[in-house]
Amino acid sequence: MGNPKAFLTVPRKEAGYRPVHDRILDFGEVEQTLNTKDRQEQASRCMDCGVPFCHWACPLGNKDPEWNDALYRGEWETAYKILKKTNDFPEFTGRVCPALCEKSCVLNLSCGEPVTNRENEAAIAERAFIEGYVTIEHPVRNGRKVAVIGAGPSGLAAANQLNYKGYEVTVFDRNEAPGGLLRYGIPNFKLNKKIIDRRLDVMEKEGVKFVCNSPVDVNSLPEGFDAYVIATGTPQARDLDAPGRKLKGIHLALELLSQQNRILAGKEFSKAETVTCKGKKVLVIGGGDTGSDCIGTAHRQGAVSVTQIEIMPKPPVGQNPATPWPNWPVILKTTSSHEEGCDRRWLLNTNRFIGDEKGRVKAVEVEGVIWEPNPEGGRPIMKLDGNKEMIEADIVFLAMGFLKPVQPQFADNVFVTGDAASGASLVVRAIASGRKTADQVDAFLRK
Repeated sequence: MGNPKAFLTVPRKEAGYRPVHDRILDFGEVEQTLNTKDRQEQASRCMDCGVPFCHWACPLGNKDPEWNDALYRGEWETAYKILKKTNDFPEFTGRVCPALCEKSCVLNLSCGEPVTNRENEAAIAERAFIEGYVTIEHPVRNGRKVAVIGAGPSGLAAANQLNYKGYEVTVFDRNEAPGGLLRYGIPNFKLNKKIIDRRLDVMEKEGVKFVCNSPVDVNSLPEGFDAYVIATGTPQARDLDAPGRKLKGIHLALELLSQQNRILAGKEFSKAETVTCKGKKVLVIGGGDTGSDCIGTAHRQGAVSVTQIEIMPKPPVGQNPATPWPNWPVILKTTSSHEEGCDRRWLLNTNRFIGDEKGRVKAVEVEGVIWEPNPEGGRPIMKLDGNKEMIEADIVFLAMGFLKPVQPQFADNVFVTGDAASGASLVVRAIASGRKTADQVDAFLRK
């Protein structure tokens, strides 16, 4: 390392977000960037650990110490080349990854100030596009064809790797443009869709074919291919079977998020079709990232107020003795959307939805929850405490995750990858799964 003691003298510095009063007026990315000097100083904090746990924690096996060292030295192209070896889309993960590497960073375990790996990764990827380090490759073709069903992060990663291995790859997707939840789930204020289009342009120039508006029945796959990759994700959101669920104004989270992204892309919807929070009291049921995305979208649409409820207890701030290293730290996460204004509440179960005379939701009855240890081990037992109350709501969004899909029995030349195989997970895990699946397809076709 060029400066092995920088972690002692250079404090962690994050780029931060645009001011709240400014960012809630548009859907531009909220995260700011550091200047080159500050970014290289942050990279210098990577201390060349004897055992770099970031390698282990990252599903992609990113070599953070190596590219952080190159970044610190100003060798941006070298940093990108190192990053590209393990990550097909660092410009995506550099924006939306929860940074498992930072949770495992020795500086996080010792003093709570990990290296800014995620931001460094995004900076390297952006410099690569600006400076022309992202070049078009023309793989030698091997005469074999592979179909990828689904153009989310896992499908894109599998397609990218198979293309580099010489296969003619065609990606089919039911939506009007590739990207999956990157395009139709994650709001633009976290991931500008031009970032996706920029990478897709590279992939197309390198030979990957995209066929959109083409839903494929996995039980009747298109003919003419030597192998197939099923990367259809987890399309079924978890619903809430409670009295009043059919009232108007109650939506699954993606009904809001996907429509808003389509509107920003130029698609028009009728007044009856439009899901809008303008002038409304918003209730979000579910405390994860999807719920947070609903909160940020509601603010930008002009909500009067936003409340988020979660059935689980409020996590501790900073450290949680119940989830010590090397477990994932279950601690309170406050996103940029939460900072924009939100009443967050925990240990509440939704009993029923209450409507007005026009059949629209106007309130939700909730009840307190007590979690008791399970004498047989495993998940704690949930009990209601009898304390009921009404939360006023003109519109409700259900953000309670997605159901793991059940796949049919496929032929030997069909491979399932990403969320379609494992259930809903992280973008970084989806990319890692896509890369692994590409290797499996290659090994199968080389037999």
